[in-house]
Amino acid sequence: MENKILNGRNLADKLNLELKEEINKFVKKTGIKPKLAAILVGEDPASEVYVNIKRKKCAEAGIESILVKLDKEISNEELLNEIDKLNKDKTVHGIILQLPLPNKLRESTNEFIEKIFPLKDVDGSSPINKGMLFDYNEELAACTPKGIIALLEYYNIDLKGKDVVIINRSNLVGKPLIFMLLKRNATVTVCHTSTKNIEEHMRRADILIVAVGIPNFITQEKIKKGAIIIDVGQSRVEGKLFGDVDFDDVLERCAAITPTPGGVGPLTVAFLLQNTFIAYKKQIKIY
Repeated sequence: MENKILNGRNLADKLNLELKEEINKFVKKTGIKPKLAAILVGEDPASEVYVNIKRKKCAEAGIESILVKLDKEISNEELLNEIDKLNKDKTVHGIILQLPLPNKLRESTNEFIEKIFPLKDVDGSSPINKGMLFDYNEELAACTPKGIIALLEYYNIDLKGKDVVIINRSNLVGKPLIFMLLKRNATVTVCHTSTKNIEEHMRRADILIVAVGIPNFITQEKIKKGAIIIDVGQSRVEGKLFGDVDFDDVLERCAAITPTPGGVGPLTVAFLLQNTFIAYKKQIKIY
């Protein structure tokens, strides 16, 4: 069964090592280190963990990082001002706003994201970077979809003509994936909470990509024999991490599957580093 596992951690380690070597070359040439700024509002434990992981991986790759930690009671105007400071700071090449924001600010999330300069938007969330995907330009696209595509390509999974079903329509996963998959000539179906007969769509998928945040949502009777399963969801139950796929139940029926942890998650962080390096090179004019 081991040959069915799509190991994202191994690929992420390989990409991060290659990136470290590239960054070293550029820093020796320019004397300028790439720098990522992470904005964390409030004290959500999960968000703090994710930011710390990102900063740790930055340090390992040779990317400087700073944490802008803000009180959960901050006003909209104050948060916009903090983003503007980072936009104007020429030593900062990438900006991420850790989501979700506290309830008071959450309804204005799009306003905050739109404030980030597109060239520093290494999460691929700004309207300009999302719009670039219409022309299949993935340069600063969202990190998780870039990681999914890289994983499929690393394992030589051809997307041409395949029926790909995505169970997610978010700005950070489902929507960017549509264009990345179309670019590679897949046939794409997007399912969501209002999709009728959703299990029929799942069972015809050659490749099923799921990100719903419901532990063990996908079981073997919901997939086609020989399907490839990409599990993006993560949920914690009594301190244990679960994906959206019942891994043990599905393993025998599928052709290939990502584990949780160790599947898509490490690649999301790896492509955050890749995007930061891309943004850095463009800003110091040696792309």
